[in-house]
Amino acid sequence: MGHTRTPDGRYFVHRGRLWRCTNPALSDAERSRLVGELMAARRAVKAAMAASDDDALRDARAAVHAAKVALGERGPTWWGDRSDYNRMMVRNTPYAAWWQEHGR
Repeated sequence: MGHTRTPDGRYFVHRGRLWRCTNPALSDAERSRLVGELMAARRAVKAAMAASDDDALRDARAAVHAAKVALGERGPTWWGDRSDYNRMMVRNTPYAAWWQEHGR
């Protein structure tokens, strides 16, 4: 991916913000299938927006969300506890000291 990952592998950092990584327990085949579903859903969002179709847009966004939950990027954490810093600035999380050590 090219982004720095946290030492525990739960997040990657992009522009100083934490983003949840895909669940590493997924098989390559399952991850590939789910990424395909995510990309198809994103294309559906684009098409619905271009067509100004609110119903299709709602459905497409729900499909994006469902794929992201299945990948482990949203919804319950795949590491089994409630701590989740998804989309938070690294400097405002327990990863702040680690991030500073890496010259960021």
